[in-house]
Amino acid sequence: MADIPVIHRLITFHAERGRMLFRAHGELYEHLRDFFVAAEGETVVGCCALELVWRDLAEVKSLAVDETRRGGGIGKRLVTAAVKEGRRLGLERVFALTREQAFFERLDFVVVGKETLPHKVWTDCIKCPVQHCCDEIAVVRTLTGEANRVDRPGALDAGHAG
Repeated sequence: MADIPVIHRLITFHAERGRMLFRAHGELYEHLRDFFVAAEGETVVGCCALELVWRDLAEVKSLAVDETRRGGGIGKRLVTAAVKEGRRLGLERVFALTREQAFFERLDFVVVGKETLPHKVWTDCIKCPVQHCCDEIAVVRTLTGEANRVDRPGALDAGHAG
């Protein structure tokens, strides 16, 4: 619970710059168990959520890293932790809606047509100020067959929010 104010601040910083959707405190408290955080000492420097969408699908969302720490691998560790959790849950796929195609491709996601994702995925779009001229792309990582895969070093540096 103590991480919510910092998670909110990180997301708000990026949302104010049009990089992601805003998240209200109430929404963050409601979805706290979906979040992973990266910390340096006692300081939270990044966050990422894995939100279940269906029995075989989850979304990697609200990926935010402190602006002064970007480019240092924090986002990679957070997404890797989310993917690992998806595998642990037995999911077939995880996806993200993003403008950072290259970042996700480096993490074994592939670009897919948005129309290939279930309609339920688009519930957040109602809150988006650019919903009618969306420039995000859909990326998917298939987890089936990855059960014995060894993740890249540093994958365990992110932990659940608390």
